[in-house]
Amino acid sequence: MAGEKIVVKVDPDLEELIPGFLENRARDLTRLREALGKNDLPSVQSVGHSLKGVGGGYGFTRLSEIGAEMERAARAGDPAPLPGLVSELADYLGRVVVEYG
Repeated sequence: MAGEKIVVKVDPDLEELIPGFLENRARDLTRLREALGKNDLPSVQSVGHSLKGVGGGYGFTRLSEIGAEMERAARAGDPAPLPGLVSELADYLGRVVVEYG
């Protein structure tokens, strides 16, 4: 349901890394918004590729899925789904709560 927290369980060994990881994802969101404003699909593709690669390794599977969808759309030259995916990413980052253990 919209607005509910999204709980992600993360290995306690990663606890020191997660705040920086999430800060970097917030920067990615800013970069994506700027790239969309310029119709810069190569930048969107690059950020999407990065999200796809890093999300799952930290336990954020949905980040990887969103990133893969962004990368695929940008690579295909199809900007239509990108604003929705950026909004989904923003929503996800705003609702995610990390639990260690």
